Amino acid sequence: MRLTGEIALVTGSTAGIGRAIAVELAAQGARVVVTGRDEERGEAVTAAARKAGEPTGGDAEFIAAELGDEPACAGVVQGAAALFGGLTVLVNNAAGGAGHDGPVGELDTAAWEATLRVNLTAPMWLCRAAVPLMIDAGHGSIVNISSRQGERASAGLAAYIASKGGLNALTRSIAVDYAIHHIRCNTISPGYVLNDRRDADLTDERRARLEGMHLTRLGRAADVASAAVYLASRESELVTGVNLPLDGGSSAARGLVLG
Repeated sequence: MRLTGEIALVTGSTAGIGRAIAVELAAQGARVVVTGRDEERGEAVTAAARKAGEPTGGDAEFIAAELGDEPACAGVVQGAAALFGGLTVLVNNAAGGAGHDGPVGELDTAAWEATLRVNLTAPMWLCRAAVPLMIDAGHGSIVNISSRQGERASAGLAAYIASKGGLNALTRSIAVDYAIHHIRCNTISPGYVLNDRRDADLTDERRARLEGMHLTRLGRAADVASAAVYLASRESELVTGVNLPLDGGSSAARGLVLG
């Protein structure tokens, strides 16, 4: 399979996009560590990933982690290595802070720092801990889940937008610094991705507005998972330091509703 022999850590993987990525990595033969704060949901995702990985030799384990804490980031990477004997794939998917965001003139410093801590500093901590393990393995792939907001801003999200723009820049830096060690680093920037809980009561008017943000269709978590598998696999050995817009073509067109 595409990821046989790979050992992966997916942050924020107890629901949504992270869950889809963890399950698909296991389905493609990887041994996957699921992380998050909710143990019950984490164990459910782990069970789903194990089931998906049965035909391919994929496997999964869960480690509870609060990634706003520096020692916890190092600990979850070390835990993954202890469980499976190393680490070759890191997917930085965990994100937060949008609920306390706003324009710069109205933004609380604590909210700014909390958003950057989870969305930018924690991925740095995780990468810092993962890189030596990837060097030992002789190769590695880091996939950072960003957002189109990092390139095309919407109103009232100053901290979130800054954190994702910083993550895009961090990705390029890591790609340059560690290419010599056969470690690649790329970013996926999804557009609007449907979420079962958030969009359960989606009105026709809201759906039409969201569809107007895309040339193709609304995104699904499975779309992001497919892209993550490609970037994690040896199929993308020529791809590093790039930001992949997974937005249905909205970044290619003028005049689309930004949302």
